[in-house]
Amino acid sequence: MEAWIMIAIVIGFLVWRMKPAKGVQSISTAQLKNVLNDKDKVFIDVRTPAEYKGRNIPQFKNIPLGSSFDKIPKDKEVVVICQSGMRSSQACKQLKKLGYERVTNVRGGMSAY
Repeated sequence: MEAWIMIAIVIGFLVWRMKPAKGVQSISTAQLKNVLNDKDKVFIDVRTPAEYKGRNIPQFKNIPLGSSFDKIPKDKEVVVICQSGMRSSQACKQLKKLGYERVTNVRGGMSAY
């Protein structure tokens, strides 16, 4: 019985962590392919430098999660990707807290690209 309670708590926590921040848009990797050349968007990849070096999308600049986002222009939409969508979701929440108004998370990340 206690094991089921622990499993439910863990699942609840994971679902809560995946919940997008208020005001954060979400796009699929298919939708991403249609906007990659949009000059009114800034594309950031929040994976580690090693992950980024292994495979990346050229339009994305590598700014690992935990780095400073203050050099990202606030007047453009910021599109964020990671490996699976978890770190990019966290980065989107941080960007919203820093006052960025147009923030978009790529669902599924590089795994789905």
